[in-house]
Amino acid sequence: MQKRTLGSGGLEVSAIGLGCMGMSMAYGTRDDDESIRTLLRALDLGVTFIDTADMYGNGHNEELVGRAIAGRRDEVVVATKFGNRRMAPDGRKIDGRPEYCMSACEASLERLAVDVIDLYYLHRVDPQVPIEETVGAMAALVEQGKVRHLGLSEAGAETLLRAAAVHPITALQTEYSLWTRDVEEETLPLCRELGIGFVPYAPLGRGFLTATIDADSLAEGDRRREHPRFFDENMTQNRTLLATLEAIATANECTPAQVALAWLLDGGEDVVPIPGTKRRDYLEQNVAALDVALSDTQRAELEEVFYPGVTAGTRYPEQQMGSLGR
Repeated sequence: MQKRTLGSGGLEVSAIGLGCMGMSMAYGTRDDDESIRTLLRALDLGVTFIDTADMYGNGHNEELVGRAIAGRRDEVVVATKFGNRRMAPDGRKIDGRPEYCMSACEASLERLAVDVIDLYYLHRVDPQVPIEETVGAMAALVEQGKVRHLGLSEAGAETLLRAAAVHPITALQTEYSLWTRDVEEETLPLCRELGIGFVPYAPLGRGFLTATIDADSLAEGDRRREHPRFFDENMTQNRTLLATLEAIATANECTPAQVALAWLLDGGEDVVPIPGTKRRDYLEQNVAALDVALSDTQRAELEEVFYPGVTAGTRYPEQQMGSLGR
């Protein structure tokens, strides 16, 4: 397995990670047994970078990851997140208060059954709490030996600068894929200026870039039904983007998903995508994307079709868009 390094602090991870959210929520029914088999297969393949969060399944996902890595802790870089209180009594709530940071970390450590979290993210930036206070509390966790590295998720450029002035930030996690390229304008260059690694989530466009998804194929309860990009009127336009992706996949004797991941992986040694899956066959296909070599011409063709802003529909429902890029 190829390795990459996130941040100036030298956090070494596998060149591709595993996002675990879908094992507990959002994309159909749970299958804990298959999810654990997938996690174990990931470790067997050398995928060391495992991404979870306390809100995924209201703690279920951290417990699941903890069960899977028991006995293999030294093979894993565990990343988890706090601050996105989806199940709070007053509805969805973002909480970056220092006291909540401390209690959330303790709860995550217990669910994961580990002594230390390798990479601890603020899941969303709390507009009610100065980022200096939140990162200050996270830095205290590093001093206490409960956390090794700090990260932010979906933070804006100004916030990133202010956070990095308090404590080194190892990674920024933000949505990034062929159909979500807005980070290239400001966020990704700033990460490189500051020595911060970049972790793209939803690198397959929540399945769209597999070229197998349409609105009719989504099961009842699938969270993508709430995402404007998957609405019928937008999918009609978005599907027109896939012809070039599929043609390049055919030329390279691989899948469209592997082409999409190869494009991201070619973007820099500081980029570590975390495609999510709860199935071993998809995991193995994702890892095999490391062997796909795109030509300069193919990259140019993809970027010409999937230019920034081409995708129809916002990437989250309107009520969630305000929490991004703060």
